[in-house]
Amino acid sequence: MDRADRKIFLDTNVLIYAYSNTESEKKALVLPLLEDEWVCLSTQVINEFVWVMNKKFGVPMDSLRYIVKNLFGLYHMSVITDTTITKAMDMSSRLKFPYWDSLIVASALEAGCDILYTEDLQHGQIIDNRLTVRNPFKVP
Repeated sequence: MDRADRKIFLDTNVLIYAYSNTESEKKALVLPLLEDEWVCLSTQVINEFVWVMNKKFGVPMDSLRYIVKNLFGLYHMSVITDTTITKAMDMSSRLKFPYWDSLIVASALEAGCDILYTEDLQHGQIIDNRLTVRNPFKVP
């Protein structure tokens, strides 16, 4: 698959590394992902990002408001619906994933993504024969 043809979904941890300044090596590895041809985030990712950046890193809500507006303008956004939640609950039961990770996976699948970048699931795992999990910090 050509890089331009792939659709990628970024988990919250990837977005946090991109915007925080605490782990410069990880930041350098994830920043190129934000420049990909087709990036998708979800409303869950945005909400978790806002909470962590404000509570853990002390970023003021006014700054986060600006960042979030830009994220909505730059990237495809998967909105969590009742269907997404139902799929996540089914996936959590079937795959034994924590619910919040299942909600990320369900959003990525609904958005038609090929790759999910996250630290939270098994690197290289293929979910429903469609979505490949990649840890951006693992050597290929």
